[in-house]
Amino acid sequence: MPYPSRYWQALGTRDFAAARDSGLAAQTLAVLPLAALEQHGPHLPLGVDAVLAQGVLDAALAQLPPTLALLVLPAQNVGLSTEHLSYPGTLSLPPATLLALWDALGEAVARAGVRRLLLFNSHGGNVAPMDIAARSLRQRLGLQVWRCSWPDLPLPAPVRALFSEEEWRFGIHGGAVETSMMLHLAPETVRMAQARHWRSSSQDRAERCPIAGNGKSVRLGWMIEDYNPSGAVGDASAASADKGRQLVQAAGQALAQLMVELQGLPLPAGT
Repeated sequence: MPYPSRYWQALGTRDFAAARDSGLAAQTLAVLPLAALEQHGPHLPLGVDAVLAQGVLDAALAQLPPTLALLVLPAQNVGLSTEHLSYPGTLSLPPATLLALWDALGEAVARAGVRRLLLFNSHGGNVAPMDIAARSLRQRLGLQVWRCSWPDLPLPAPVRALFSEEEWRFGIHGGAVETSMMLHLAPETVRMAQARHWRSSSQDRAERCPIAGNGKSVRLGWMIEDYNPSGAVGDASAASADKGRQLVQAAGQALAQLMVELQGLPLPAGT
């Protein structure tokens, strides 16, 4: 491999100096995993998003060509989770603090001579600040920055068909998808005896309101209890470890392909 390890913290300062001086750093893709520590209903632990991000990332790294110049930064497992603050145990950073943290990490990437950065995310509340951070780092430091949330990765039709389209759309928190992945990645943390089918209020709006309920024309500024008082939505009772295994592997394969594509793209002029 171009580096002794895929992980940023495993390298020494001489490794980074050599990579900068040889031009390897400028060809490297840095990956910043972003997650959250927040409630996921009565059946799942707070660390769901962190576990899923690492699981998909591990699956991707196992499928990368050994010659690919890629480094994974330390995972940032506390994100913007204000929509879950009504539930005990949830951790969340203020938006300004979160943006300052990601910006500082981007500065460190740039100082190391790395010009490409992928923000890899597993939590919906991080999407809006990721957009702000990506543009800020591009404008201020000249970094080429992308953002990707694992649920947006393309999946083969047989894998997507493991869950209904209704579950993909409405089971966004602690439903069959996340519970299946947790049954595969961390089964000892899942309390399936507490798993239920929690209907989302967004399903009611979708049935009643062609515009307010279509999920595209207008967005609700929501707290999770607006969807279901349990703090979860979706059919967690339909989860299985085998579904989770297939989903993690497929998402990892798509992420690995994305990493190869991004590392091979030309840098913008002036970077």
